[in-house]
Amino acid sequence: MLTRRDFLQVSAAAAAILGGGNMSLAAARQSLTQKKILEFDSVGQVTLLNFADCHAQLMPLYFREPSFNVGVGAATGLPPHITGKKLLEKFEIRPGTPEAHAFSSHDFVALSQEYGKVGGLAHMATLINAVRAERPSNTLLVDCGDTWQGSYSALKTRGADMVEVMNALGVDVMTAHWEFTYGTERVKELIEKLKFPFLAGNVIDKEWEEPVFEDLTYFERGGVKIAVIGQAFPYTPIANPRYLIPEWSFGIREENIRESVDKAKAAGADLVVLASHNGFDVDRKLASRVTGIDVILTGHTHDAIPAVIRVKDTLLIATGSHGKFLGRLDLEVKNKKVTRYRFKLMPVFSEAIEPDPKIAAVIAKVRAPFEKDVNRVLGKTEGLLYRRGNFNGTFDDLICQAIIEGRDAQIALSPGFRWGATLLPGQDIRVEDVYSQTAITYPKTYRLEFSGQQLKDILEDVGDNLYNPDPYFQQGGDMVRVGGMGYKFNIGEKIGARISDMTLLSSGETIEAGKKYVVGGWASVNPATEGPPVYDLVSDYISRKMVVNIRQNRAIKVVGG
Repeated sequence: MLTRRDFLQVSAAAAAILGGGNMSLAAARQSLTQKKILEFDSVGQVTLLNFADCHAQLMPLYFREPSFNVGVGAATGLPPHITGKKLLEKFEIRPGTPEAHAFSSHDFVALSQEYGKVGGLAHMATLINAVRAERPSNTLLVDCGDTWQGSYSALKTRGADMVEVMNALGVDVMTAHWEFTYGTERVKELIEKLKFPFLAGNVIDKEWEEPVFEDLTYFERGGVKIAVIGQAFPYTPIANPRYLIPEWSFGIREENIRESVDKAKAAGADLVVLASHNGFDVDRKLASRVTGIDVILTGHTHDAIPAVIRVKDTLLIATGSHGKFLGRLDLEVKNKKVTRYRFKLMPVFSEAIEPDPKIAAVIAKVRAPFEKDVNRVLGKTEGLLYRRGNFNGTFDDLICQAIIEGRDAQIALSPGFRWGATLLPGQDIRVEDVYSQTAITYPKTYRLEFSGQQLKDILEDVGDNLYNPDPYFQQGGDMVRVGGMGYKFNIGEKIGARISDMTLLSSGETIEAGKKYVVGGWASVNPATEGPPVYDLVSDYISRKMVVNIRQNRAIKVVGG
């Protein structure tokens, strides 16, 4: 079973500190080696490797974990709703170590400068290949979705760059979410190019009431018959434009999952794995209600949890996002039961890992047509630019400022997306950095008049999605970001009563329910939306300013969490 040692084996620095050393940061970095990142005591017959939510990030980057992620209902105070210093305390991680930097936002800037960038799929490939070499007939690589979207090259190739890289990486099976935003026909085209199964058993053709995709597939590893069930994001037509996938319906579809589990068991499966894009809290509830799933590899909510979370007989694994982590779960299976397991969430510290030359060459190939464009410098940031947290991040605030100025608006709305790279103080802002925050297929920035009541209704609706006590009514993502206005948010209230004290920042006046306000925003699910693409608008804004300095947003007051 899981031991304290298992999830504290991230690096030599952590190991030395746990052994009583008083290592300096410089010495810690020197001991952060590829060998130590890979260090692992194998158990059992099966090794599951997985990642989720890489959002088309092919190259190393900085990525800050959230400092604010509040859970409600049964999830209150549980992982992944523990951040910063509290997370370090929960998992007994010493501050200042590489492990602390990987899993926590605490002291992020200083530790980023010390330990460097993370991710890069050529670097992740090195870890994957090392584990495969160690366990050549035991290893299965699972992609839990949000892979084809989130970068300049992915947008320009409509996902083809990521399909080529994933084929070269040797992924064994995947599920999806943002993949569907390329539209029905493009999704079908890209699936035809895959060298591995695409599973999404909860997607149904509305006219024929039949499954669109396969629900499960089988693998044999180490003499164990493994059934992998695929679960796409249940709320895709709500969170993203329905018009892109008009013939398909989604949903959690618990009963379908039960049927898939029963089918797998009847076919003689020794191990049942759910490759899920439900989000962590949804999967935690699902595991409490659906029996027979041995492992849930969960994605969507971008949670990086350094330990297995066990719900009844199901093991939940959350492997973060942006290619920052590779999860390894070793399983001993006897008589169709998991009798022993060991887990390690390996941070992909790119400066300590030699990139795999084969994957590096593929990445260079797919990026070559765009290198000049993506590396064009637009300006510089004085402060930390990040997105990731339940409420506004500084990159979100930058986008909102650009919309207010570019669309001559009083108020800006920006979606609560969780994807996007982090920039350290003093870094150049390149075109690639803007697209890592904005690369979507419905990018137009609207300019409309909303009443104060409409604004409140929008905030209340999104807030209930985020803080409804029932995980099955949470659709993932974070709170809609706002610019030009402030408000108070009470987490503990019910829908209709969470939002108060709405204020227009330009004048300090109270936002009135019956009064109209000029609002700019982007990522509307309305197909008739008109306006310039958000990535052009934000790029132009940064180019005009040359240097941006976004300070912490204090106009949003959060209470009751």
